[in-house]
Amino acid sequence: MRAIQRVLAVSALAVPLVIGCAGLASAQEGLDASWGKGQFIANQNGAGIAAAESSVSPEGVSHADFWIWADDSGVSGSFTGSGATWQQG
Repeated sequence: MRAIQRVLAVSALAVPLVIGCAGLASAQEGLDASWGKGQFIANQNGAGIAAAESSVSPEGVSHADFWIWADDSGVSGSFTGSGATWQQG
């Protein structure tokens, strides 16, 4: 039962991030270079998810990574994001 609760907790935290990244990716036009990687684990010790994403577009560059872990002691995580926009002339 705890494993199911962990999976639900991690999913509830991760879904908004995944949907947000997909929305950003679909809004870009023209030049586009992107990379992404994700991992999920659920076992007797806990459940967690991690992902990283980088992209270059006509508007600029961006990078984001995050991880979320849930176990008997609670839920923890981290998020890092950065970006820059090009000067339009």
